[in-house]
Amino acid sequence: MALQCGIVGLPNVGKSTLFNCLSNAKAQSANFPFCTIEPNVGVITVPDERLNKLVEIVEPKNVVPATVEIVDIAGLVKGASKGEGLGNKFLANIRETDAILHVLRCFDNDNITHVDGSVDPVRDKEIIDYELQLKDLETVEARIARTQKQAQTGGDKVAKMQYDVLKQIKDALDQGLPARSVKFETPDEQKFARELFLLTSKPVMYVCNVDDASAVNGNKYVDAVREAVKNEDAQILIVAAQTEADIAELDTWEERQEFLAEIGLEESGVARLIRAAYALLNLQTYFTAGVVEVRAWTFLRGSKAPQCAGIIHTDFEKGFIRAEVIKYEDFVSLGSEAAVKEAGKMSVEGKEYVVQDGDIMHFRFNV
Repeated sequence: MALQCGIVGLPNVGKSTLFNCLSNAKAQSANFPFCTIEPNVGVITVPDERLNKLVEIVEPKNVVPATVEIVDIAGLVKGASKGEGLGNKFLANIRETDAILHVLRCFDNDNITHVDGSVDPVRDKEIIDYELQLKDLETVEARIARTQKQAQTGGDKVAKMQYDVLKQIKDALDQGLPARSVKFETPDEQKFARELFLLTSKPVMYVCNVDDASAVNGNKYVDAVREAVKNEDAQILIVAAQTEADIAELDTWEERQEFLAEIGLEESGVARLIRAAYALLNLQTYFTAGVVEVRAWTFLRGSKAPQCAGIIHTDFEKGFIRAEVIKYEDFVSLGSEAAVKEAGKMSVEGKEYVVQDGDIMHFRFNV
C-alpha cells in the first residue's frame, strides 16, 4: 500500500526544498513562482527502528522497508479555483493525493521573495483554504443540481441520501469550514462522501518551515499558526527545510547525528514528518521475516488478517486459511521464530483477527 501525500503551499515557502530532502527525486528549487509545473513524485523510505532490529536478528538476503509517495505540487495563488496560475491543473493534482502537507513560511529572509510581499503564515493558510473550499463548493453545487430533483420528487432513497450529504457539506463550506468537519453516521453516507474526493475532506498537516534558530522551539509565526488551527482537525509540525537540506548533504549517518545534536534535535525533521504522515492517514506496519527477506508492509489501522494478506497478493486474501502471528516484542526478546514457537508465543488467528502494529505475520492460504 503506497501512501501518497501532496505538498502544497504558496510559491516560495520551501515546498520543493522540503521535497528534495524527502526524496531522491530532485525537483527544481528556484526563487520564483511555478518552478514546479508538473507534479514531482518521489518514493521515500519510512524510518522504522523495528525493521532494523529484525534485520539484525534474522540477517536476511534482502530488506524491503515500507515506502511513502510524496508529490510536490506547484505553488497555489489567489484565484486558483478559477484557474489563476494554472490553478485547475494543480487542484486536480491535489485531488489525486491521500493527504495534504501544507507548507507555511515561518521565517524571515529578504533574499527570498514572498508572493504577497510579507511573511504571514496565517494569511497564507487562509488563502489556500479559501481556494480549496471554493473548488469543493463548485463540485458540490454541480452534484446538487443533478441530484436535487430526483431526491425531492422521485422517491429515490439513494438520491435522497446523496442530496442530504451534499447539502450538509455545502452548508459547512458556505461557513468557511472544510468538508472534513462534517461527520456522517451511516456507512452509506460515509462512502458517498469519500467518493466525492473533495479537497477539503483530506487530512491535513501544517508544516511550519522555520529558520535554523527556530528548529527546536518554533517562533512567533509558529505560535500564530498554532492559535489559528487550534479548532481544526489538523496537526502541526516544525521543520527547518534548509537545515534538512544541509543534513541531506552529509555523507554518513554519524555525521548527520552529530549535526542534529549540535542544533538540539534528536532526529531529523524529515523522519518526524514521514512518521507523522503515517499517523495522519491512520496507517500501521506489519512485518514478514525470513532468511530470504525481511519486509515491512503498510496497512490501514483496523484491517483484518485476510485484508492484510491481500496486500502481499490478492490470492492470499481469496484463499486465506489462517495467520500465524508473532508479536514483535516476543521475537526480539527470544531471538528467533523457532524460540518463539518453543515458548508457545506464536498465535494462530482466523479471518476476524485485527492485525496490530508491529505484528510479524505468516499467512496460510489455498487457491
